[in-house]
Amino acid sequence: MEAMPENSTPTTATAALPLPRDGIAGDAPYGAPQLEVEHALNVNENPYGPSPALAEHIGRAAAEAAVGLNRYPDREALALRADLGQYLAAESAISAPAPEAVWAANGSNEIMHQLLLAYGGPGRTALGFTPHYSMYPEYARDTYTTWVTAERGAPPEFALTVEAVTAAIAAHRPHIVVLTSPNNPTGTALALDVVDAAATALAETRGLLVVDEAYGEFRRDGVPSALTLLEKHPNLVVTRTMSKAFALAGARLGYLVAAPTIVDTVRVVRLPYHLSAITQAVARAALAHRDELLGKVALLRAERDALAEHLSARSHAVAPSDANFILFRTFADRDAVFEALLQRSVLVRAVGPTGWLRVSVGTPENNAAFRTALEEADPR
Repeated sequence: MEAMPENSTPTTATAALPLPRDGIAGDAPYGAPQLEVEHALNVNENPYGPSPALAEHIGRAAAEAAVGLNRYPDREALALRADLGQYLAAESAISAPAPEAVWAANGSNEIMHQLLLAYGGPGRTALGFTPHYSMYPEYARDTYTTWVTAERGAPPEFALTVEAVTAAIAAHRPHIVVLTSPNNPTGTALALDVVDAAATALAETRGLLVVDEAYGEFRRDGVPSALTLLEKHPNLVVTRTMSKAFALAGARLGYLVAAPTIVDTVRVVRLPYHLSAITQAVARAALAHRDELLGKVALLRAERDALAEHLSARSHAVAPSDANFILFRTFADRDAVFEALLQRSVLVRAVGPTGWLRVSVGTPENNAAFRTALEEADPR
């Protein structure tokens, strides 16, 4: 090899680049398309932003917090955790969890990441059920946890049964099981007997059951929350987010409810000062306006049900949804339909089983635009 001239340095092209660790080399980061369209219906956002009154309250709360930004935020966020417990007591008709039984973090993504840091790791296994949220395997990858899956039931219901879940637990003997209710991308809610049976089966091996209820507030009347089983099962964790029902996707606030011992274990792996003072102030302001925000949830539930009826009337297979989105089959080239919708400034998500698309529920105007665009893109 020819010697490099004296006083020269290697160029970017010739320099030896550091090697990433096994398991992430060549992987692409998570991310749904963020495109400039008139009708963004691809990432399950709440289309209704804060009202002027709430925006003003958030502004005041952020300004008050800003005065102390030279200091680190409250590491434990106990006031916020108390507010979250009071909210859940009203929302799910349970006794208010103590602040020590609630934990908050930078979105439910960080909550899940912390749970796998605390209870997963090398030599440990986490079990999920496909189709599922695409980030679950990545949480496992990041924490050196082995990710295994079992199949949900047949479409369009994509149901989970006691028999299927307990059989998968017996086959894989996982340290963590992740159940989602309502499930993303299918919208399927879980019956409580499935949660009860899974927690009981895992108790035999001291395993952890995580029920992800990111879309819990959108469930139909009479569909219960796994929160009602927390007192019965000390190995159960229920996770929630303020991104959806509370229209705070941009604020990043997720939380869990579990036995205080589990919360204390998660606190061991959290990063110092992981939740900013501004985030805590904004979340508490939003919780003070929960009646207003949950009123918008009622509108979105009604729009969801009407949209599902419309898709069924067009002979699409439609997964029953308790979330703020609908998974439906196009019976045509999914990618071609996706592109045709995009050309009409309607952005949906090509996710889930082959041939299916997921559309987030938007405003009545968004939903009307989607219906018109779909009729043109996929005529029956």
